[in-house]
Amino acid sequence: MFDWIIRFSLRNRLFVVAFAALLAAYGGYILTKLPVDVFPDLNRPTVTIFTEAGGLAPEEVEALVTFPIESAMNGAATVQRVRSVSSVGLSIVFVEFGFKQDIYVARQIVTERLQQVSEQLPPTTRPVLTPISSIMGEIMLVGLTGDNPEVTPMDLRTIADWQIRQRLLSVPGISQIAVIGGELKQYQVLVDPFKLRNFNISLHDVEEATKNANVNSTGGFILRQHTEQLVRNLARINDLDDLKRSVIPTDRKDGIALTLGQVADVRLGGPLAKRGDAGLDGKAAVILTVQKQPGTDTVKLTHQVERELQNIEEGLPPGVKIHSGIFRQSTFIENAIRNVEEALRDGAILVAIILFIFLLNFRTTLITLTAIPLSMLVTVLVFRYFKISINTMTLGGLAVAIGELVDDAIVDVENVFRRLRENRHLANPLPPLEVIYRASSEVRNSIVYATIIVVLVFIPLFALSGIEGQIFAPLGIAYITSIIASLIVSLTVTPALCSYLLPKMKRMADAKDSWLVRGIKALEAKVLAIGFRFSSLVLVAATLVFLAALATVPFFGREFLPPFNEGSLTINLFLPVGSSLAESNLIAKLAEKLVLQVPEVKQAGRRTGRAELDEHAEGVHYNEIDTELRASSRGREEILNDIRAKLDQIPGVASSIGQPISHRIDHVLSGVRAQVAVKVFGQDLAVLRAKAAEVEAAMKTIRGMADIFTEPQVLIPQVHVRVDRDQAQRYGVMAGEVADYAELAMQGKTVSQVLEGSRTFDVVLRLTDLARNDVDAIRQIPVDTSSGVVVPLGQLAHVEEAKGPNQINREDVQRRIYVAANVSGRDLVGAVQELQRVIAEKVELPPGYYITYGGQFESQAAASRLISFLSVFSLVGMFVVLYAHFKSAMFAVQIMLNIPMALIGSIAGIWLMGGTMSIATLVGLITLAGIAARNGIMMISHYLHLMKEEGESFTQQMIVRGTQERLVPVLMTALTAGLALVPLILAAGQPGREILHPVAVVIFSGIFTSTLLDFIVTPLVFWRFGRASAERLTRGSAGSNAQKQTAPEPAFA
Repeated sequence: MFDWIIRFSLRNRLFVVAFAALLAAYGGYILTKLPVDVFPDLNRPTVTIFTEAGGLAPEEVEALVTFPIESAMNGAATVQRVRSVSSVGLSIVFVEFGFKQDIYVARQIVTERLQQVSEQLPPTTRPVLTPISSIMGEIMLVGLTGDNPEVTPMDLRTIADWQIRQRLLSVPGISQIAVIGGELKQYQVLVDPFKLRNFNISLHDVEEATKNANVNSTGGFILRQHTEQLVRNLARINDLDDLKRSVIPTDRKDGIALTLGQVADVRLGGPLAKRGDAGLDGKAAVILTVQKQPGTDTVKLTHQVERELQNIEEGLPPGVKIHSGIFRQSTFIENAIRNVEEALRDGAILVAIILFIFLLNFRTTLITLTAIPLSMLVTVLVFRYFKISINTMTLGGLAVAIGELVDDAIVDVENVFRRLRENRHLANPLPPLEVIYRASSEVRNSIVYATIIVVLVFIPLFALSGIEGQIFAPLGIAYITSIIASLIVSLTVTPALCSYLLPKMKRMADAKDSWLVRGIKALEAKVLAIGFRFSSLVLVAATLVFLAALATVPFFGREFLPPFNEGSLTINLFLPVGSSLAESNLIAKLAEKLVLQVPEVKQAGRRTGRAELDEHAEGVHYNEIDTELRASSRGREEILNDIRAKLDQIPGVASSIGQPISHRIDHVLSGVRAQVAVKVFGQDLAVLRAKAAEVEAAMKTIRGMADIFTEPQVLIPQVHVRVDRDQAQRYGVMAGEVADYAELAMQGKTVSQVLEGSRTFDVVLRLTDLARNDVDAIRQIPVDTSSGVVVPLGQLAHVEEAKGPNQINREDVQRRIYVAANVSGRDLVGAVQELQRVIAEKVELPPGYYITYGGQFESQAAASRLISFLSVFSLVGMFVVLYAHFKSAMFAVQIMLNIPMALIGSIAGIWLMGGTMSIATLVGLITLAGIAARNGIMMISHYLHLMKEEGESFTQQMIVRGTQERLVPVLMTALTAGLALVPLILAAGQPGREILHPVAVVIFSGIFTSTLLDFIVTPLVFWRFGRASAERLTRGSAGSNAQKQTAPEPAFA
């Protein structure tokens, strides 16, 4: 079949070249249309169920809301994990599905399950699904500040909610915008209980009056001649004065109307239970978190948002400024993509230089280089078909492959050039097309089988199922697609171009190689002459070196992924649970100022607590500071240690430092924003807290564990209002009425809304702060009875101080608490393994309690086991393919010996990198196995070709000749594949190259040793062990081939 392809390409070479040009042009056009992102989508399809359960304590939320929803979700199709948080008046359930599940189908599954459980939930609760987004979809943080004293925090929040947020939500691709900070505008009716007594009215009377004071209705239509007119009854509130003058119905005999303003303080204010705030560079601010829809081009969407923000800023009041640089994911994406593109460019330049040095010919160099753009643009078309974005991993696959894209073309062009030159000096030269056809067919099998092996060794990469599979599978797709595309190019476009550019070259008259090639061939002949004399010693030495290298592998450190360089940091601060929002704000502002003292920190934006639409159920004790960093000569760890030292100056505050995208990857892995998560499962909260404390103490003894913190599940002060049923019966009040009254008086209730144009603001009714801010005041809250008598709440219920949990977290229908940490200054796996030993010795768990280890450690171990297991099958598959090609087990094994030779260099390269292996390192080793086998195939195939097709005998002279003739193409393929990786090796810490650097180092160092030893070990092994197989395969070929050469059957007339 492949002979037919070559023949067709030569006979229709104009069509082939024109079609390739059109395909390249179309690929270039599609390239501009592909979405751009930092990574492939790393988030499992997750549906978040958000349920407000006003007034319920965490224990009640867990039992009445969370547990029924969890139970309904467990067992649903493709559900992988169910996590939940039950806090005061709020239940959040996260339902995670398999990576391949469609998010819309997942939401349908969740909706159906919710319908089954809806009747079991409290009547006032209504579960809702949050908008479709992902934890990796947080693309921007936008700050809003006001330098004008006349602009209040309430004004800032109103601008953010009703101008900026609404405008940004209209941008296609935006999923959600959460706003935090400032003062949320409310029309507040703060009732004085003493005035209620004086006027002999109840709180419910005030509630009804407030509702009735804000109603529009219709009066139908009136007819006038031939027209009709709508009648509207306009009674809605327009301002505070309208609300104050609203009448409360009373039984007063003096006829004087009683208004809301007489019994309540009617004013504009912020929420009573404000759960979040924000700041920027130590000043108060409002921060908007912008989330995109899955599959949206992050860079394009960010630019659209920034243009919209510029338009919005022009219409803002004087002194109000928009800050869009607090966190901008596209900055990392643009830097990463640019760096990888530069690596591609520089790699291509190095490839071109190597080709020209060896070939000393512009035409052959041009033909060979054509494989790079054509292969890449064909790969782009595959991206479009499979809806794959342009990201650091897809570009990384191309960057790793760029040196190999010319390998097939190199072998083909070098053989064609050599055969054309030999044909020029024959007495009866063949037609050029015939020579090109035969030369291309000569190396066809070797090229095809080498490509099959390259594809085969990548199979373990596609078996990765977790987040590591999501990261590296696109790299594998890009690599394999481009390699297959380069094979197709070498069978079609390369022979066609050779037929146009090579036959009439003047250099064909020169039968000699270039001076460089002659020198290398002479050196190879001398090395082989010495090798043949000491073959046993050389082979034993190579084996010992390999075994010595292999013996060092157990001493390697291990990690999941190399650390990224995102150019920004996420700093988490944890105050003691129960700290007020004011106290948390004060400490966080101090932390902001300390962090800004670090020279590299350009800007710091703070979010305290949680926004109203935020899926994270954090208390006001929690602060997140996002910082943008300047370029610096200092290393990442040095900067982090500087920041940690600054934060250590704040007593009683725990901190954790990471990077935005890295933190989110950790959260996807374990539900925790840290590299290591130790989770303790059990039923009793007190036991969980005690065991978590023991785990934290054990963790602090481990070298390298940093940013240690325990999930804040603690007891917090509470006030319990427990109804006295005997007293309630005496006054004729139902227990539920007492609870409702207490809720209305203390927490407040939204009873209506005020319209200001298209804006709506809540009207909230509750008691004044003085009437509800301590236990004695709560006891004096007046409650209406059925007899009309108003009695204090203290006579109907026991009001007492107590303690209860701040929140209850669950995972897979089990209560759990976690202790988290990052690892600094040592390898991740080594630190966790030491931690596991210490915990096993020091932490004793009661029956029914257990510990799991999550985070990067768990994923690294699972991925390493799977890759190691499947690599065995890849090696078996490689052996089968080689046997099918050579029909010799001996030659199949000999070619596979190139892999140990490559591992010698790879292991040395890992040590030079710091002695730490990651999933990226394993990907490099997978890639290297295919490259190493390719070179062996080329060498042994040519030995057999000389014996079978040219009548050579099995002698040292034949092996030297075969090695010299394959020396140039093999050396060129090795150099192009290796040197193309140099840009990735030299810029390890640059954004986008961090994860590709280990891949490049492993491949480069492995290619170095495998190529060096290939020209020594392969000929010697073939000489010592290959005679029987070679003579069996070529027996009887010499005479028949001589006959073929005297009377060839031309493919081209």
